[in-house]
Amino acid sequence: MTQLINVGLLGFGMAGRIFHAPFIANVPGLKLTKIKANREESIALAKQRFPEAEVVPQEQDIFGDASINLVVVATGNATHFALAKAALQAGKHVLVDKPFTITSAEAEELIALAQEKQKLLTVFQNRRWDSDFKTVQKVLQNQLLGNLVEYEAHFDRFRNQIKPNTWKEEDLPGGGILYDLGSHLIDQALYLFGEPEEVFADVKVQRQKSKVPDYFEVVLQYKTLKAILKASMLVRENGPHFLLHGTKGSFVKYGMDVQEEQLKLGNFPANATDWGVEPEQNWGTINTDLQGLHFKGKIESEAGDYTGLYENVYKAILGQEELVVKPEQARNTIKVIELAMQSSWEKRSIKYS
Repeated sequence: MTQLINVGLLGFGMAGRIFHAPFIANVPGLKLTKIKANREESIALAKQRFPEAEVVPQEQDIFGDASINLVVVATGNATHFALAKAALQAGKHVLVDKPFTITSAEAEELIALAQEKQKLLTVFQNRRWDSDFKTVQKVLQNQLLGNLVEYEAHFDRFRNQIKPNTWKEEDLPGGGILYDLGSHLIDQALYLFGEPEEVFADVKVQRQKSKVPDYFEVVLQYKTLKAILKASMLVRENGPHFLLHGTKGSFVKYGMDVQEEQLKLGNFPANATDWGVEPEQNWGTINTDLQGLHFKGKIESEAGDYTGLYENVYKAILGQEELVVKPEQARNTIKVIELAMQSSWEKRSIKYS
């Protein structure tokens, strides 16, 4: 018999309704029990899509419910620390949407509190379950490029107007593209290569009237490898999403994982037979030497599925699996963001220690 874990979801904006609720509902054993929402349209949509869940107006309606085992924090960046802390103090397991916190000191405090309360604490670094990132992992694990010397990843968009009525465009703690998209690219790089020796960054505002940084280039320097991470809101013609060079060859991948667009169209993993499967025209190209023979061709993309993150959280709570996204890893991502901002301000490389 499947053991049920009741979930309380804080927030039903874009993050809650698109990236969290559909995948919570897709894991047998996780039950979306309560949703905290305040806006009328969010309340109506939550009731329509998840009629078995109770929609409540206050966080305390979830924190004070003894039947809730796991709290998911899917609210604005500046609220993550306080809400995660309150949930842990209430004796709940906690999953925080990225970015984990605003500062690495806040992350350390949450990690210590989770250890004290003996509760699971993790972060929604869902892009580890992207189709193309899983494919990059496969290429590297099989050493298809030899010794990797350069890794470049982009997360570009074209939004040349300031989007109104969104906290993401306001000058608030944790605002801007480095915390938003940068937390994905940094997490992926640290997951692949570990902590760097140095951090160099250029973080700036490119759009007129923007109140937050909307461009960055972060370079993580390793002993024999350079990882280049870039994102901008003013890229109308996208280049490669991933570009890898090694001693035997290169791998180039255009196009983004398809899950976000599927979700925005109202499609969900529970009713899809080909969830997260990329079309062949989006497959990456490899040009390398394999067993002494030259090979150039397409590499079929692995299927992506953010359900895997929630499946792991469920099994980790039950003690059946090791947690994949560890809070210490998410803390290191915030530390790199802090060093990147320092580097950009001081216009120099910063030692990672």
